[in-house]
Amino acid sequence: MQSADHAVLDELYRDPYPLYARARRTPGLLYVPALDAWLVARDADVREVLRRDQDFSSQRALLPDAMPAPSVLGVLAGGLGGRPTVLTTDGAAHRRHRAPLNSGLSPAEVAGLIPYAAERAEALVDGFAADGRAEFMDAYARHLPAQVVGRLVGLDPHDVPAVVHGGYRAEELLFRPLAEEEQLAAAEDVVALQQLLDGYVRARRENPRDDLCTRMVTALAPGDDPLTLEQRHELVAGLQNFLLAGHLTTTALIGTTLLHLLTDRRQWELLLADPGLIPAAVEEAARYDTAVQAFRRTATRPVTLGGTALPAGATVLVAYGSANRDGLRHDRPDVFDITRPLARRHLAFGHGVHGCPGSRLAREQLRLTLGLLVRRLPGLRIDGERPPPAMRPSFIHRSPEALHLVW
Repeated sequence: MQSADHAVLDELYRDPYPLYARARRTPGLLYVPALDAWLVARDADVREVLRRDQDFSSQRALLPDAMPAPSVLGVLAGGLGGRPTVLTTDGAAHRRHRAPLNSGLSPAEVAGLIPYAAERAEALVDGFAADGRAEFMDAYARHLPAQVVGRLVGLDPHDVPAVVHGGYRAEELLFRPLAEEEQLAAAEDVVALQQLLDGYVRARRENPRDDLCTRMVTALAPGDDPLTLEQRHELVAGLQNFLLAGHLTTTALIGTTLLHLLTDRRQWELLLADPGLIPAAVEEAARYDTAVQAFRRTATRPVTLGGTALPAGATVLVAYGSANRDGLRHDRPDVFDITRPLARRHLAFGHGVHGCPGSRLAREQLRLTLGLLVRRLPGLRIDGERPPPAMRPSFIHRSPEALHLVW
């Protein structure tokens, strides 16, 4: 992809809402050349695609925006992973990958994580509370979800920063325009992450523990024999996908929630006056500026969707972020209002068989974060001496690039 094409995509990714609004007004589906896909923008159509998983495959859910150079592919070939995951499988294969995640993210397991999450959240705020200012994404939002998911998976806390770094580098490699030298450096970081995760899956085969890594090893590679190379590839791919999804999207949700609460000061003051609104604020924030904006699906046969006839193989971009601004589903959809009733009818965490298995954990982390900040830093506001926050050019974890706060 040429740099000019990336500039068009970046502009779209940073603010997709005008395009969404146009697509919802357009009869049928809107084809978007920059995305090389038909945009599924209306709530009813999005729900239909998500219900019809046999007609719309997830196997190409994450097509890269930038194809790595041949030299980079050579570096990646020295790593592990590169196999289908819960995100990119259908039917029985999807159920096989999802089973250990459902077990590891059960209500009881999530409840057991909350005391640890609360402890880490307090410690992070302790690190900057006395300073009177902080860049919130780097000081808090990128750390809490990673530490919590690391605990769930069974990572040594010392390895969590490397996992975060490797996750962002994987995203850059596939979705950002990088010079070949930068691609090579990113690929080396991704391979280092994969090798780290490979060490964990092999260790759990030898010495099982009560953690999600062990659940995945047991479910995807049953038995006691040493893991085969193919099993290691599959397990590393699954772990890498889960770790990225588990911390990048929750980081995004925390960041955008604070951004919108503090941009409309009345919303923050409502929370200060009534912390009982925190659960409603979580749902409204998820609806209003969805962390995962969209995923691709591929038509497995000729189908008609929203009045548009699609051939087999057609790519559709299923825009959760647009569905959550559909006026036929949500009253005053472009207004951020934490007193909104029934906000949980949104699609921020998907719907159907591919609904996010970690939605409960993400919600709990945001709830405890808001409770903590209301209690400890009620004077929070956006630093007016800094440029307005800019959004990351991404559809898979929409968040502020930086969020400078003062109190």
